[in-house]
Amino acid sequence: MDKKVEQVIKKFAESVVNVLGTMAMTEARPGAAFVKKDNRAGGDISGVIGFSSSTGRSKGTMSLTFTQEAALGVVNSMLGEEFSSINNDVEDAVGELTNMICGQARKGLSEIGMNYEGAIPSVITGKNHSIRHVSSSAILAIPFETASGPLIVEVCFS
Repeated sequence: MDKKVEQVIKKFAESVVNVLGTMAMTEARPGAAFVKKDNRAGGDISGVIGFSSSTGRSKGTMSLTFTQEAALGVVNSMLGEEFSSINNDVEDAVGELTNMICGQARKGLSEIGMNYEGAIPSVITGKNHSIRHVSSSAILAIPFETASGPLIVEVCFS
């Protein structure tokens, strides 16, 4: 695997582990990254955020997808409440987690010469929903396991 790709994977994986550990007291264990072949999310709720270089020449998107069980477990721990289904509060929390993870990853990317500014995240819900990334190039996927269930981060650059 290309060294730059390995660095990108490392920065996003560290961001997920740090943000979930700090904000939701949740241990996230990264699995092996892979290139995703389709746009199906594979979960029940996704936060999606765009980012671009200051010149606009380079753009990217990041998504954070949870199963319902994983989202509820993480958000319940984060907010100290007991949600039993995905609602507006859970959607807001997933959007905020997406923003924090992407922000921390962008900070890490700047350390390796990749400078990006972030946009405002959006949240998509529903079984088998689709995520359309900024580019038709490869989508890098990093799976994670938590005590509440799986989640996956996808990153794509143009």
